Amino acid sequence: MTIHTPPPEGGRIVDEPMGEALSRRYLAYALSTITNRALPDVRDGFKPVHRRILYAMQQMRLNPQAAARKCAKVVGEVMGGYHPHGDASIYDALVRLAQDFAQRYPLVDGQGNFGNIDGDNPAAMRYTECKLTPAAMLLMDGIDQDSVDFRPTYDDQDEEPIVLPAGFPNLLANGSSGIAVGMATSIPPHNVGELIDACLVLLDRPDATTAELVEIVPGPDFPTGGVAVEGHASILDAYETGRGGVRLRARWEREPMERGGWQAVITEVPYQIQKGKLIEQLAELLEQKKLPLVADVQDESAEDIRIVIEPKSRNVDPEAMMETLFRLSDLEVRFPINMNVLDATGTPGVLGLKACLQAFLDHRREVLNRRSQWRIEKVEKRLHLLEGLRIVFLNLDEVIRIVREEEQPKAVLIARFGLSETQADFILDTRLRQLARIEEVTIENEYKALSEELAALRSLSASPAKQWKAIGKELEATRKALVSPRRTTIAEAVDSSAFVAPEAYIPKEAITVILSERGWIRAVKGKVEDPSELKFKEGDALGFLVPAYTTDKLLVAASDGRVFTVGADKLASGRGHGEPLRLMIELEESAGIVAVLAHQPGAKLLIASKAGYGFVAPEDELLASKRGGKQVLNGDLLAALRLGAADHVATIGENLKTLIFPVAELPEMGRGKGVKLQSFKQGGLSDIAVFDGGHGPEWVDGGGRRRNWPDWKDWLGKRAGAGRMGPRGLRKFR
Repeated sequence: MTIHTPPPEGGRIVDEPMGEALSRRYLAYALSTITNRALPDVRDGFKPVHRRILYAMQQMRLNPQAAARKCAKVVGEVMGGYHPHGDASIYDALVRLAQDFAQRYPLVDGQGNFGNIDGDNPAAMRYTECKLTPAAMLLMDGIDQDSVDFRPTYDDQDEEPIVLPAGFPNLLANGSSGIAVGMATSIPPHNVGELIDACLVLLDRPDATTAELVEIVPGPDFPTGGVAVEGHASILDAYETGRGGVRLRARWEREPMERGGWQAVITEVPYQIQKGKLIEQLAELLEQKKLPLVADVQDESAEDIRIVIEPKSRNVDPEAMMETLFRLSDLEVRFPINMNVLDATGTPGVLGLKACLQAFLDHRREVLNRRSQWRIEKVEKRLHLLEGLRIVFLNLDEVIRIVREEEQPKAVLIARFGLSETQADFILDTRLRQLARIEEVTIENEYKALSEELAALRSLSASPAKQWKAIGKELEATRKALVSPRRTTIAEAVDSSAFVAPEAYIPKEAITVILSERGWIRAVKGKVEDPSELKFKEGDALGFLVPAYTTDKLLVAASDGRVFTVGADKLASGRGHGEPLRLMIELEESAGIVAVLAHQPGAKLLIASKAGYGFVAPEDELLASKRGGKQVLNGDLLAALRLGAADHVATIGENLKTLIFPVAELPEMGRGKGVKLQSFKQGGLSDIAVFDGGHGPEWVDGGGRRRNWPDWKDWLGKRAGAGRMGPRGLRKFR
């Protein structure tokens, strides 16, 4: 790509192709989003905003022992000094660091309303206060000892750390999520004790495999608990490749009640699921009659979560009822795993579990070496000064004489005892009372201790083995400080197909489905002997009358070519006028109902369009699980007829010509346009029927009387033929 420089003499017009200019600017924007906002650093697990918040709080001395300060003060400090973005985004990030249901190890100790798991928003920043937690202090331990690099802030007025020292693997401990341009990251939280144990294994055996590490870190550990039911193989693959997911379920228990009854009590909900919205979702499913095994849902939560699920009957299998809830609601979610991070060079990439832990250990080694070098320089300077004091004590009288009598005592001391300028200045600044005998002993002890420390530090800097050993001891101490029992249970993968479908618990009763011309649907028990006695709203009339059972699925074919599925057990009672069918399915206002049938497994339907095309469709392939149904026909639907024992098709065109041909000439398919049924010079198909050739078809004359058709074979031909004029009065078959 050619970079065009601005013209000289202050000109502001650059002549370059639009595509090149846009691609260059968009690339710069994408890189900025990836590196400065969306992806965390593999070393400390932070995005810039979180790192700046913690560093600003540390600079404000908001340690765990200090008094909390207003969050508005912290947000202002971060925005004014380090993070040139809106205060709302900074406060949102700060709040999340303080929420114990969002962070496995909270890094901010919040005082006031910081939101809750119900989904309620936190109070405004002017009302809340905050300070750092001990876990946050571990992440910044040694930051003032030249352990990490710093860079100028956005206004060049101060400096900020590029990365924190990170006393524990925060990337995996607290997780991270974000969306950048063309890439995203989603890292679940883990138990820090397990992570440190895995790090210790890598210190002992760098060639340890991911499978061995997964024995120590069996899976994520979410702050809200729950049960992970993904299975060992899937989790191992996710940790190997850095991509995958884990199914997380709510934790529940069967609570016995009097007289042999019971209820299910949910005590933990999946991670990042708002309890308030979850209750609304369960109530909506119950209202829509999608939970045939559930009688009621109640939220009895106080400080702890307690959602009570009451079964329809005490004979209901608890496991089957909960499986229904897991399939239909957010009581089970799939948390994606995409460990896309920035490495030490700022390059994005997807890393597995072992690579993330190894990157953390490499970072800790660099921190240790830099901190050791910083300490070596400090100790050497102090020893240098102490050596000067030792010379003073050995020649105390002479030093006092020089200070009292010489006009330039500093130069004389340097020349007389071979001191450096620093030592001479330090001696001259020393108070007389520090020259007592007891101080001499103190200085000798300090000199000895510092000499031993210096030797140990130099030995540590020269030995990688000692460095790794020191890192191991630091991690063990951190583990004791952050020890916390696992909250998420790792269970084997659950095969939901092993459970009885909830429909099996619906009592099988004969009903008659009534659908009016205006689309009001209801169900009455038993058989309707006299349809004329049925009552409808004013201006409405009977559209379809379908015998069925409460366990049936109804297939509703619409004129726009879609077929919808409605559970017969979910229909309103026949005592009233029912309810609009459009509330149960997503039917377009312009579409009408063509057919309503009770689904028969293994049966087949003839699908025909107004344009004269059609095919045979297996009913099993027409069942839909969504309100939007299935698009079966590409075109306007004229009819959907069950074949049964029928082996012939009879068609009538708008030109009144009739054609009869065998069903075997039609293809069988799940959806599409089909093949031509009858040819027309103009117009389309008017009506269609199927019949058994052994009995012959029937048709209806203008007076509404059914007539036999004994000579129907005279109209028998090949599919897609033009046909011939039918018997006098033949307009339709039904």
